[in-house]
Amino acid sequence: MSANHGDHGHHGHHEHGADGGHDHHEGHSPEMFREKFWLSLVLTLPVVFWSAHIQDLLGYQAPTFPGSDWIPPVLGTVVFLYGGLVFLKGAAGELRARLPGMMTLISLAIAVAFVFSWVVQLGLIDAEALWWELATLVTIMLLGHWIEMRSIEQAQGALQELAKLLPDTATRLTDEGQEDVPVSELEDGDLVLVRPGENVPVDGVVRKGSSDLNEAMITGESRPVKKGEGDQVIAGTINGEGSLRVEVTGTGEDTKLSGIMRLVAEAQESKSRAQHLADRAAQWLTGVAIGAGVLTLVVWQFIGAPIDFSIVRVVTVLVIACPHALGLAVPLVVAISTTMGAQAGLLVRDRRGLEEARNLDTVVFDKTGTLTLGEFRVVEVGVADGTSEDEALRIAAGVESESEHPIARGIVKTAEEREVEIPPADDFRAITGKGVAATVEGNEYHMGGPALLEVEDAQVPDTLRELAEAATNRGQAAIYLLRDGQALAAFAVADAVREESREAIQALHHRGIHVAMLTGDAQAVADAVAAELEIDTVFAEVLPEDKASKVKELQEQGRKVAMVGDGVNDAPALATADIGIAIGAGTDVAVEAGHIVLVRSDPRDIPLIIELSRATYRKMVQNLWWAAGYNIFAIPLAAGVLAAWGILLTPAVGAVLMSASTVIVAVNAQLLRRATL
Repeated sequence: MSANHGDHGHHGHHEHGADGGHDHHEGHSPEMFREKFWLSLVLTLPVVFWSAHIQDLLGYQAPTFPGSDWIPPVLGTVVFLYGGLVFLKGAAGELRARLPGMMTLISLAIAVAFVFSWVVQLGLIDAEALWWELATLVTIMLLGHWIEMRSIEQAQGALQELAKLLPDTATRLTDEGQEDVPVSELEDGDLVLVRPGENVPVDGVVRKGSSDLNEAMITGESRPVKKGEGDQVIAGTINGEGSLRVEVTGTGEDTKLSGIMRLVAEAQESKSRAQHLADRAAQWLTGVAIGAGVLTLVVWQFIGAPIDFSIVRVVTVLVIACPHALGLAVPLVVAISTTMGAQAGLLVRDRRGLEEARNLDTVVFDKTGTLTLGEFRVVEVGVADGTSEDEALRIAAGVESESEHPIARGIVKTAEEREVEIPPADDFRAITGKGVAATVEGNEYHMGGPALLEVEDAQVPDTLRELAEAATNRGQAAIYLLRDGQALAAFAVADAVREESREAIQALHHRGIHVAMLTGDAQAVADAVAAELEIDTVFAEVLPEDKASKVKELQEQGRKVAMVGDGVNDAPALATADIGIAIGAGTDVAVEAGHIVLVRSDPRDIPLIIELSRATYRKMVQNLWWAAGYNIFAIPLAAGVLAAWGILLTPAVGAVLMSASTVIVAVNAQLLRRATL
């Protein structure tokens, strides 16, 4: 994927400004389109008001005075030169690149209308000038481009939100003391002071002090993370109670946060297939419009119609074929879906990932850290008569509170999460290879696995033995709590399943999606997790380098596969899958390989991706039909197919029809916001 993504990026830049799509807005801003739109609108109103055709249509008489006949041509020309120039320049770029598209079509329509109207105005042919159609056409186009540019900017709001996490200044420590400097002036190796509650200004390593940092906005980890000497900190994260001295390792462009912002920016520029579809439709329609125009002229001339009649038909065909709605159809939907994704905690890195998601039929999860917490917890407690579960857990956590062993930490963490008060322990010591001992509330307790029972020749009730054996068969650790040679309790300790995983898998099954799990763990451990979560397929004891080939295996069965992973070793599998979904935006390598990043590290967000993808696709198809579909009827009518029956479409009605389809497309795109995610 990385190579492919690089290629994609390169390809994108190559097309910039040339493509028939919406990269032709380079150097343009929403403000520029807004100003041009409002001024053009003000100039267009008198053109419409003094237009003879509109007066006939609505049955009113505009005031006349010397020169009032010249209001439409003069103001129409100003609108054409002031508002239409943007489109003419865009068309020149498209034609230079030999990729006629939207801009060419718009320019063709307004240029033909402009020249034709002057020819009529100067009395060279007998017809009605198209001043009001020309002015409204330019004004509607400007409005459309302004809406589109604004929606693209809104989608980039997610970036600005991320940028706000970075402070502007930092406190640098020097031999002379402290000084506040702009973050941009910091260099690698500088020491900065991060006070309690401040945002960390740079990526760096803690050299002195300790604190809990909130890294949720970068890694998705909701609990504060302890940081001490030698630990790395990330720019944009929030410092807790302690004060830290941090050595700078990355500033500005080199920070993780900038990396994520770059990914979001790339995603918004990554051209989607649907966008290419709209561009192709525009090119195709340009060809159809010009072809229809030429055919119309030839046929009417052949039949012997007056030249002015034939030219009016040609102009009507070109004005009607100009599909501004097509220009809005996809960009609006893309902008809205990207914004909705960002609000739901989905960073869409590559638009094609989001588009493909609607076709998924298999989701493969990496187990550790994705479906599970990646940390030990007590998953089952068995107690001998006369002891309660909470009491057993309370004492066990007290005994283990000073141990650094992962299983011991898991027991303590479980007690903390269940809000059990942990008593202090005295005289903590390890019983080599067998377990630990400590004195809690005046009694000496021992804790350890089955080996400890043999040494102490302890008495164990059958219920505890059965629980321990079942745990061992599932690949979990069984730990006993002993007092005076009597087993009081047994704990099954395992990498705990995330509560959210269960809901996520149910939601996927509900959508008819097959769920598989990949893990390096032993088969027994994997099967236990799979049984608990009702997972369909299990790949256990998979080496990191073989993860990608397992994904390939599923693809060879004709499946559309999404891979969900969080770690460095998942990157090849993420890249191989049809869609790579990286969990926790902290692991750079996984993020680089993923099409979509789940900011919240919550597997329940995966069904959301599929819903958003399906809703987005529906809207795009609807919009492309609305935008191009009416041309199927309008172009032949404009060409005068039904002229014999007295049915002729005037350029004026053509302009109105075209505006209506633009409005329908814009409203329909907004309805995407109602999609329930």
